[in-house]
Amino acid sequence: MTKNILRSTLFLFMIFSCGPKGSEIQESERGNNEPHRPQYHFTPTDNWMNDPNGMVYLDGEYHLFYQYYPDSTVWGPMHWGHAISTDLVHWEHLPVAIEPDSLGYIFSGSAVIDHDNTSGLGTKENPAMVAIYTYHDPVGEKEKRIDFQTQGIAYSTDKGRTWTKYAANPVLKNPGIKDFRDPKVSWVEREDGSGKWVMSLAVLDRISFYSSPNLLDWTLESSFNPDWAAYGGVWECPDLFQLKASDGTEKWVLFVSINPGGPNGGSATQYFIGDFDGKNFSAEHEDVKWLDFGADNYAGVTWSNVPEQDGRKLFIGWMSNWDYAQVVPTHPWRSATTLPRSLELVKSGDGFLVASRPAAELQALRKSTIEITEKSIALEEELVELELTPTVGSNFEIELSNEKGEKVIFKKSDDNLVFDRTASGLVDFEARFAKIHTAPLNGLEVKSLKIYIDRSSVEIFVNDGEMVMTELVFPTEPYSRLKLTSFENPGSMHYLKSIW
Repeated sequence: MTKNILRSTLFLFMIFSCGPKGSEIQESERGNNEPHRPQYHFTPTDNWMNDPNGMVYLDGEYHLFYQYYPDSTVWGPMHWGHAISTDLVHWEHLPVAIEPDSLGYIFSGSAVIDHDNTSGLGTKENPAMVAIYTYHDPVGEKEKRIDFQTQGIAYSTDKGRTWTKYAANPVLKNPGIKDFRDPKVSWVEREDGSGKWVMSLAVLDRISFYSSPNLLDWTLESSFNPDWAAYGGVWECPDLFQLKASDGTEKWVLFVSINPGGPNGGSATQYFIGDFDGKNFSAEHEDVKWLDFGADNYAGVTWSNVPEQDGRKLFIGWMSNWDYAQVVPTHPWRSATTLPRSLELVKSGDGFLVASRPAAELQALRKSTIEITEKSIALEEELVELELTPTVGSNFEIELSNEKGEKVIFKKSDDNLVFDRTASGLVDFEARFAKIHTAPLNGLEVKSLKIYIDRSSVEIFVNDGEMVMTELVFPTEPYSRLKLTSFENPGSMHYLKSIW
């Protein structure tokens, strides 16, 4: 979802005056090589991006839509930007998919393939790709109404290249609740083989579930807001799906992003594991679970329509934090996505956790491999993947630094992981950026580490994603030295290719 504090007055004219932006979304003449531009993460060529939206797979293409303002590097009237990939790694920019209209800005949402043509918007031979999104009416907000967010749909019958908004929008009107947004829709099968569309919707401090036979008519089923969950800010960007553990156990998982209130400040994503009976979701635990303990993974959701033979639940998030997203030192773009990740249900003690594993397709980025035999080594290139094996049960420390003395430190300190970016490079653009972040291990043994280093990010996967820390950094020159402390058999290092 977009930032809760809006600049509606400044951008009100955009509802009526914004023209087609497709010609502006082209490969940058600068070669996507500006300082801090990620080289193997998705970024817009120019201007502002936040939440990933409408992620759907169709005929060999992964579609990534995203919250986009094509006229500035700060948040403004939201559009849906659009990119596609055949491998989750290399991305092709497409024209803006959905623009604001008289009903409002186009906030976050999801997309599905209506295979059975339940909506009548396509055919069974050529099913429609249907986007379900929040309309945010800045006129209503300015007038201090509380019903200025509604849900609308648009559809495409040419694989997402062109879109038609449904003539009778909105399909779900506001019942009188200020925060009423971010519909994530999926098809849920009943035991008798029939099914229905289920929408998970963020409604202030709860998730409400709606159902529909046709994507057009929606009925409220229930709401979920246990008293023990994290409520430090507004609930946003839900996602409801099933995961299966290696022993065959199946569970329902509900993602809920929250801003603020994250474990290390600002925005973050909590999740719940339990059961969904088609109407009600119930959690089987009473402790807050965080998808990522770093500061910079927010509003992430999963792809729909991934083929059954693939078998994965694929995820991507917005790699930033509302505490400082609009002032990070990048130009002419702002924001990137996280690396794509495969979500898996993993046994943990008497319960389960959701592991975020780097997508296997990322291995295609490797262009050379070096076995690490020294505890201090020079980094000959700036794009790096580390595979490290700490000594189980021992504390350790990993330091990345450059000739200017800029550095980040990641370490295990007893029962905590610690990421220190206070001296990582440019840090003074916002007081809340230069912080030390911690992640409680709660007895988890650190057996392996996979660390991805790009020009402005460090993503750390512990035990193949059982714990994750995603962190932005802005060094003024690439980190050029790796120092390891308390590693007996360190592991290997891969230099990576740029995708641009």
